[in-house]
Amino acid sequence: AGIGKCVAMDLARRNARTILACRSRERGQAAVKEIREATGNPAVVLRLLDTGSLASVRAFARAVLQEEPRLDVLVNNAGVTGLPFSITSERLEQTFATNYLGPFLLTNLLLG
Repeated sequence: AGIGKCVAMDLARRNARTILACRSRERGQAAVKEIREATGNPAVVLRLLDTGSLASVRAFARAVLQEEPRLDVLVNNAGVTGLPFSITSERLEQTFATNYLGPFLLTNLLLG
């Protein structure tokens, strides 16, 4: 939704292979369908990612590095605000993990 979806739409319009990294499979599939229909680009795909989970970040990066021949652009756009204080299963504060640690780890893992 929001800025991330607009960026994905623009990349797809430019005929780029576009990977939507979404936490929700249902919302992600709806966005993929909408972007494909609006742009005519069939190379828009969904991969599940929760940047609040470092295990999810590692799995996503591993899959991208194995499946994609190259990665030209990474847009770190995930973020949360206003959540009640909570600790992840990895013993990290949820907002900090989602907004900072997850994207930092993802970027570093994808740099190769």
